[in-house]
Amino acid sequence: MIRPSILVFALGLQAATAAAQTTTPAPAPAQPAPSTPATAKPGTTLEKFEARREKAFMRADTDGDGKVSLAEWTAFQTERKAKGDPAKSFARMDANKDGFVDKSELDAFLAKRFARLDKNGDGAIGADERPGHKTAPNQEQ
Repeated sequence: MIRPSILVFALGLQAATAAAQTTTPAPAPAQPAPSTPATAKPGTTLEKFEARREKAFMRADTDGDGKVSLAEWTAFQTERKAKGDPAKSFARMDANKDGFVDKSELDAFLAKRFARLDKNGDGAIGADERPGHKTAPNQEQ
């Protein structure tokens, strides 16, 4: 047997539900704020550019000392079958010419490279600014 208080409660819920369905619908809840700020740019930002390149670069640090020597860099470039002379690319990154590239030298090098790639200066490298992309302008020789 159903208790009278439960019956009254159930009938009240049924009546409330029926009343809600016959009245005007409530306004839709406000849309949540987008997860990216309005100032976010499409493409690769400097932070993403540095993080990705740094992760790849630090794989060359085989002894784990937080810096990459010319020997480590040469071995890494050979393993990757990279084009060009590893000694020349290493010399461009080794700003203080101590024979090692550490995080600060790498960050400075990458910031310069990012600025050069960001042709329109919007703070992001779009698909059309990436070297070799089909929409990228041809580089003058």
